[in-house]
Amino acid sequence: MRRTISRYVGKSYLATFVTILLALVTVFLVIDFVDRAKNYTGDAWLRDVLTLYANKAVVVIQQLGPAALLLAAGATMSSIQKRGELTALEALGFGWHAHLMPIGLCAVVVAVGLIGFDEWAVGPAAKRADEISAVHFHRWGDWITYYQPKQWFRRGDRVFYLRAGEAENGFEDATILRFDAGFKLVERIDAAKMAWVAGGRWRLEHVADRTFDGPAQSTLRTYDVREYELDAPVDAFRIRKGKPEQMRLRDLLEQIDAREDVGLPTTQFLLALHNRFAYPLAGVPAAMLAVALALRPGRKSTLTVAIFEGLLIAAGMWGLMVVSKTLTISDRMPPAMAAWLPFAVLAMAAGTAWSHRERGKWTNARP
Repeated sequence: MRRTISRYVGKSYLATFVTILLALVTVFLVIDFVDRAKNYTGDAWLRDVLTLYANKAVVVIQQLGPAALLLAAGATMSSIQKRGELTALEALGFGWHAHLMPIGLCAVVVAVGLIGFDEWAVGPAAKRADEISAVHFHRWGDWITYYQPKQWFRRGDRVFYLRAGEAENGFEDATILRFDAGFKLVERIDAAKMAWVAGGRWRLEHVADRTFDGPAQSTLRTYDVREYELDAPVDAFRIRKGKPEQMRLRDLLEQIDAREDVGLPTTQFLLALHNRFAYPLAGVPAAMLAVALALRPGRKSTLTVAIFEGLLIAAGMWGLMVVSKTLTISDRMPPAMAAWLPFAVLAMAAGTAWSHRERGKWTNARP
């Protein structure tokens, strides 16, 4: 009997989740299209728009998934209350666990699924959507910020300015600056070409090597070809272009290590790493909180009330995300704390609500 009830509640919750998610995605895409329709021009604009919004739909599913989890939880409980099923179940001796456990289990499964969906589908779709917007419709946004080549690197006491090229095929027009402990310039090397040899050794061509011996004193040496031990393996310059949110987990971890190695900022990459897990999982305590609110005394068991409560929780969750992200970018909060703060706050709110119920301070609402 208990398994039958759990399956029934779980199926009702999942069906409501899918319905709400599809509705949210449709509304979002329609509003986005209406807002940007004037920018969609060109000979093949219809084909490009269809491709663009197919990719955007994949991204929006992941973005709105946690909100759909909590909205579905409140809506499911309201539906059960309105049909009188909650009263009937309680009369048979089934407590609130009969509703909480299947919804919580389904929410965890869906949240884990969203993590995998983000890993394998969302990143490529988001990248493709940005590419279409930039190349076909000339809406660049932050495209240049994330896709322009990285030219400045720092490793140890050296700063590298690599104007063109890549690690595998070598760099062109390179400048290498070496500083002492007081950050005083002691050597500058300019080379037309720079290619990796082995380990930390690089071969430089058409070299101008200037050392600074003291105030207003320097020595210039030139070489056609010369190898230097720069203590910089080729992996140090394999910095990938693109948004951290669009990278797969393995690439994201590699880029964090590589960027730390050459002195590039990693804050947004660390935030993206933690958000890969924290954001979908935040839907679980949010759903538990929505169930607790749905069972509070005196609540009207209507879908409108459930949606309103869910939207308030979602607004609070997204508000925390925006504030914490801003604090992280401004170096006022660690990325891990910023990513997991909404999850922690929602978990505490849900735990408090259910602990009140356990102590008998709340009673089940009647339809």
